[in-house]
Amino acid sequence: MQAGSFGSNSINVNSFEAFYQGWLQRQEHFLNELTTFDQESEEDVMRNLISRILAHYQEYFEEKSKMSHINVFYMFSPTWFTPLEKSFLWIAGFKPGLAFPLVMNSVNDLSENQVERINRLRIETRIEEKNLMDKLVNIQESVAAPPLIGVAQQYGIEMLPDSEIGEVDEEMETLRRAVEDVVTAADRLRTRTADNVVGILSPLQSLRFLKGAAQLQMRIRMVGMQREAERRHQMDTYNG
Repeated sequence: MQAGSFGSNSINVNSFEAFYQGWLQRQEHFLNELTTFDQESEEDVMRNLISRILAHYQEYFEEKSKMSHINVFYMFSPTWFTPLEKSFLWIAGFKPGLAFPLVMNSVNDLSENQVERINRLRIETRIEEKNLMDKLVNIQESVAAPPLIGVAQQYGIEMLPDSEIGEVDEEMETLRRAVEDVVTAADRLRTRTADNVVGILSPLQSLRFLKGAAQLQMRIRMVGMQREAERRHQMDTYNG
């Protein structure tokens, strides 16, 4: 990593933010499709829609992985999220275990076997979540790193004497690689958990689950943007 590299990624950040805005628009289209979906449709039609939605999420994770490789620290306090959305972040993304209350709230016809399998998956996921959090904490403690949120802004390598730049660069690169590995593992857990949930549910139940997930995401974003608009209005009123 080159000195000052944290300050030279604005183009990449802007590129990802533009991708995310387009991704959200497509997410709204999928939500509309889920809302108006004919529940009497053939199973093949349902499976096609499920496949397209999962591919849509996979596209997000692939682009996120590219951005994380450039500067993983941005993913812990992304400028393209509102403060409310940031409050839901867990290792640079939604917590995998969030899938389970979504299932229970959106699917009301689970069989006993499905409930049992969902509960087993919930326990397995919770264990993996804890392991990843422990790993992240150990990484920060091992290199005496500052909190990950805002670490890119705190880097300030241009303020260091030339004799110290090399040492800090090496430490930050070690931290970056370790954190990127954890974020990658967390994203895999997110996608694997969703895939496993869909694998337990019937096609129609899966569509209800995916609809609930999309509704929650869009509702959090809408409320977050409304709060930000109100805050800016209050600030403008105060300053005026």
